[in-house]
Amino acid sequence: MSILFSPLTFRGVTLRNRLWVSPMCMYSADDGIPNDWHRTHLAQFASGGAGLILAEATAVVPEGRISPRDTGLWSDAHGEAWAPVVRSVHDRGGVIGVQLAHAGRKASTWWPWAEGRGSVPLADGGWTTTAPSAIAFEGFAEPIALDGPGIDRVVTSFATAARRAVAVGFDVLEIHAAHGYLLHQFLSPLSNRRDDEYGGPLANRARLLLRVVDAVREAAGPEVPLFVRISATDHADGGFTPEEAATVGDLAVEHGADLIDVSSGGLVAHQRIDVHPGYQVPLASAVRRGGRVPSSAVGVITGGEQAEAVLAAGDADAIFAGREWLRDPHFALRAAHELGVELPYWPAQYQRARWR
Repeated sequence: MSILFSPLTFRGVTLRNRLWVSPMCMYSADDGIPNDWHRTHLAQFASGGAGLILAEATAVVPEGRISPRDTGLWSDAHGEAWAPVVRSVHDRGGVIGVQLAHAGRKASTWWPWAEGRGSVPLADGGWTTTAPSAIAFEGFAEPIALDGPGIDRVVTSFATAARRAVAVGFDVLEIHAAHGYLLHQFLSPLSNRRDDEYGGPLANRARLLLRVVDAVREAAGPEVPLFVRISATDHADGGFTPEEAATVGDLAVEHGADLIDVSSGGLVAHQRIDVHPGYQVPLASAVRRGGRVPSSAVGVITGGEQAEAVLAAGDADAIFAGREWLRDPHFALRAAHELGVELPYWPAQYQRARWR
């Protein structure tokens, strides 16, 4: 029996397998509105057998976008634009979630293939960014430190976006607290130098994230699974540590999260990462704490046998992948073929590729 292709249930949603599509920014939206690119891009993974498809980091406020071309969920118009994307995935038998995000000091940046680099100037459509402290990401514009009312607005914006996401049919919600974006900025002492109730000890640095978890759980209701993505280390001296990540994972689950999606890095430009196959799996294992806190692993996981081994070792409950799904939108079908697993949801149109 394959663990990778066994179902996994969270609250009111059963995922048909444990090989999932990570949220990946497409930088293809206009004023935060998704379009046909997003619909066809995400629906293809449902045909490819994914157990869960998470849509890209989607801003809860306009100033929370990573770039001017990122998707959003800050108005009803955005929800209406996401509805056909969700339907397309459902029509192909898939389950779809969305990653709710605020980029903080890493917002208002050029998209990867733009001619510019770093922060987008105000004259070119950029905006002033916010953060826990007025400390810029290396090479970016200096942000404004959020005050108390500004922090409250962040919490409210996450809740409002969550409510809107559920209304248009998203099956799963994920809070983005990784990769150097706003909630991660609060978690790390490298970017959080506050001296109020949101700075200093870990309990204070985690306060905003836990407020967001509480607010999103209330907005989503009891039946919608809620994940939290964290960077379990900053890969830099003096930063957020795996031990702190394990504590935050425990707290997030106590506050209503169902799974911790474990990644790493992204907070500072001077990070040093030894990238190799499965390099972040030990972090997922540390956060999982022997199964007490459900976790997922991600990072250079490119084959069925590799993914199966991670789960069999008890290092994670599920596998997220990104680049491998871009290289092969039918990654799950291929992995099942490699492992000799017969899937009942192999598309009829692809039957001729099933065994040969």
